[in-house]
Amino acid sequence: MARQQLQVLNALDFAKTQLYHFTAIVIAGMGFFTDAYDLFSISLVTKLLGRIYYHIDGAEKPGTLPPNVAATVNGVAFCGTLSGQLFFWWLEDKMGRKRVSGVTLILMIICSIASGFSFGGESKGVMITLCFFRFWLGFGIGGDYPLSATIMSANKKTRGAFIAAVFAMQGFGFLAGGIVALIVSTAFDHAYKAPPYSMDPVGSTVRQADYVWRIILIVGALPALLTYYWRMRMPETARYTALVANNTKKAVANMSKVLHVEIQAEEDKVEKLVEAPTHSFGLFSRQFARRHGLHLLGTTMAWFLLDIAFYSQNLFQKDNFSDIGWIPEAKSMNAIEEVYRIAKAQTLIALCSTVPGYWFTVFLIDIIGRFAIQVMGFFFMTVFMFALAIPYNHWKNHNHKGFLVLYSLTFFFANFGPNATTFIVPAEIFPARLRSTCHGISAASGKAGAIVGAFGFLYAAQSTDKTKVEAGYRPGIGIQNALYVLGVINFFGMVFTFLVPEPKGRSLEELSGENEGEEGEADPNTKTVPV
Repeated sequence: MARQQLQVLNALDFAKTQLYHFTAIVIAGMGFFTDAYDLFSISLVTKLLGRIYYHIDGAEKPGTLPPNVAATVNGVAFCGTLSGQLFFWWLEDKMGRKRVSGVTLILMIICSIASGFSFGGESKGVMITLCFFRFWLGFGIGGDYPLSATIMSANKKTRGAFIAAVFAMQGFGFLAGGIVALIVSTAFDHAYKAPPYSMDPVGSTVRQADYVWRIILIVGALPALLTYYWRMRMPETARYTALVANNTKKAVANMSKVLHVEIQAEEDKVEKLVEAPTHSFGLFSRQFARRHGLHLLGTTMAWFLLDIAFYSQNLFQKDNFSDIGWIPEAKSMNAIEEVYRIAKAQTLIALCSTVPGYWFTVFLIDIIGRFAIQVMGFFFMTVFMFALAIPYNHWKNHNHKGFLVLYSLTFFFANFGPNATTFIVPAEIFPARLRSTCHGISAASGKAGAIVGAFGFLYAAQSTDKTKVEAGYRPGIGIQNALYVLGVINFFGMVFTFLVPEPKGRSLEELSGENEGEEGEADPNTKTVPV
């Protein structure tokens, strides 16, 4: 037999949209703004790091990071993120979302600043300290991922849009990284004029260029620093306080204050819920496997496959742009100008496709649903990947603009698609006491995909022609074949989406089965009633 919903949770499901919701979106979303800035700003400066620390006298081309160094610098933060997700998902369900939030933000602030102050007597020392601090930066980001998802308590009719709006702050983080790089590189290029590499290999990289990458990385600490104070002022989530911490009085007091409604504590009802078998099964129980096993498989695999494609595209888009000639040859520019060109390209992509994609999801997710958006996104990502791959030589040699349009559309449908929904759905369909855990597992699976994308694409995308392979690399399968592989990956992402239920318009307790009786029978008249 079904049990009646707690009034404090009913109040959340039926509350009118008000200032509290928008404040929560900004505060939770600033974590994602910081995450995106910190994770992707490194791709703006890797070429500069190669010029500064791996210059070879007499070389025809500017210095580049050796393969193992490039892979580590690009991918170590994702290794930290995966580790952080596996650690913090457990801690958040034990200690609460709010308490752990402060720890993750402090770690992100310290490591962002420390990354910019990476030290060493030679190139090896600088790279080791940079990678060390970026690993721990990623560790903090990993804790913030499930936290930012589960912290957003909203009306069930607009819950998807609100969580999507939190995640959409990631798009502004991408954009901010490009804008900061543009500002810093422009200022330094004007202040310290330098000839292109082809004219003066040594003079093309001025001594002050070493400050450029450091400033870009340090700026990532600012949004986390600004967010910390407001995160600490937010109340603990009502569902954690009531259903996990079993403190209904505190949950009621917190939500009455922010929602401006009268709510009853109903402590006796909480005791019955906690003692019930449907509220006590664990992650590794048969009951969880029966209820949510396929759901967890669907969320983890869809996120894993998405992030292989998404992160390889984001981290190495500068290489694709160079390959088709949108970014000039490195030897025709000085070091700081190259940073400017890369930042300009990535900013345009973010502005024209990445950010709009996120906000299409925000406005439409509670209308057409998560399932439709995710299937549609994976479908069009597959189509556009093959549209880029099949006539790749045509795009490369005759139609750069056409390539850029299709490439931008893959970003648009990634964000108006699975990049948003794979984050949102795990925060909705699992029980409150396991919600952060299951979201952390799903997100960690995604970061495993990001690691595959970061390390794999770097090697796989190398030319099949030995004479065109970058120094230190072996021949790969080439960018054209890499695009084919990404197309196939996106297709399988679409297939795994069919294992995940549609959460649109349903309360979190309906989705997770937390207000069902022992036999799992649900009575719609006793599930959720307006207060």
